Amino acid sequence: MLKDTTRASEKAALIFGGSRGIGAAAALRLAKDGFAIAFTYVSRPDKAAELVAEIEADGGQALAIEADSGDPQAISHAVARAVERFGQIDAAVVNAGIIRMGKVDVFELENLDRMLAVNVRGVFLAIQAVTAQMRDAGRVITVGSNTAVRSSHPGTSVYAMTKAAVATMVKGIAIDLAPRRITVNNIQPGPTETDMTAPMIARLAEMSPLNRVGQPAEIAALVSYLASNEAGYMTGSSLTIDGGFVL
Repeated sequence: MLKDTTRASEKAALIFGGSRGIGAAAALRLAKDGFAIAFTYVSRPDKAAELVAEIEADGGQALAIEADSGDPQAISHAVARAVERFGQIDAAVVNAGIIRMGKVDVFELENLDRMLAVNVRGVFLAIQAVTAQMRDAGRVITVGSNTAVRSSHPGTSVYAMTKAAVATMVKGIAIDLAPRRITVNNIQPGPTETDMTAPMIARLAEMSPLNRVGQPAEIAALVSYLASNEAGYMTGSSLTIDGGFVL
C-alpha cells in the first residue's frame, strides 16, 4: 500500500475511542483546528463512517480504525495505520474506556480484569505506542473522570479506581516525556450527555450545582486547548470539568 503523504507536513492527531460522545466531539474540534484525524472504534462502524464523512465534508481528513483498547496488538496496529496515513503524530487523545457497575461483594473478576485492561493498561500502552511515533513537543491528553476525586455512588469503586490510576499515571509519564517537551495532561469530566448517560440525564442534572450535565463539545474545547501551542507549559495536570460536582 502506498503511503498517503498529503498531510505529512501538517498536524495529525490520533484519538483512541473517537467514534461517539466525547471522542467524536474531540475529533470534530481538532479537525477544525487543522489536524488530520485518525480515530479508533470498537463497535458501531456506522457511527465511525458518519464521523469520517462529517470531517471530510468540512474539508478535513479522517481515518477510522477498528481497534479494541484492551488488545495490545490492536493498539500498536492503530498507531501504525495512523502514521502510515498521516505521518508522525502531533497529538493523541486517549479517550477509550468502559464502565462496569457493581458493589464489592458481587463484582465479578471478569469485569474487574476487563476494566483494568481497557481503562488502565490500555491507556498506558496507547501512550507508549503513540509517543514512539510522536514529534517532539507533541501533546498527549487522557480522558479520565471526576470519580477519581469524588466517588459517592455505590457500585463505582472499580471505575473510580481505574480513573484515579490514570490521574497518577499521567504525572509520572509527564516527567518521562518532559525531555522531549511532550506534554501529558488528564481531563476529568463529570456527567456528560453521551449514549452512556442518556438514561439518567435528568437525575444527573438535578445533582449538579449548575442544574445540568456537560456537553461533549465543552470537553472537546478543553482538549483543543491542551493540544494547542498555548498549553506548552502545562504537563502532568488533571483538570476537572464537572459543573461543580466535586466542590
